[in-house]
Amino acid sequence: MINTEVDKEVLLNAIVQGIEDVKGYDITILNLTQLENRISDYFIVCTGSSNTQVSAISDSIERNVRTSLKEKPWHVEGKDNLQWVLMDYVSIAVHIFQPEFREYYDLESLWGDVEVKKISVEN
Repeated sequence: MINTEVDKEVLLNAIVQGIEDVKGYDITILNLTQLENRISDYFIVCTGSSNTQVSAISDSIERNVRTSLKEKPWHVEGKDNLQWVLMDYVSIAVHIFQPEFREYYDLESLWGDVEVKKISVEN
């Protein structure tokens, strides 16, 4: 399990790299560490344009984190329908959406008082 802030930063970077490796886009990191009753320290939200891309993003994240940090997700949900895949790394929850589901659930707007970092992907 990831315990230190440095390890969380390394895990964040490994996850983002996994997303970028397969052209996931609209990557947003929500820093929840200032919230008293948080369920995770960070949420990473990203978009894949199809079932195939959502699956590829999930697989890429898992492969990249396993290779670089020897970590596996604690739990993964949504691989059956691939509209919204949740990967739980305990301190970091990764949400991979298809566009219409990301817009509908709008996770980024649930917390107006957290630090939000958008990752711009170079083409």
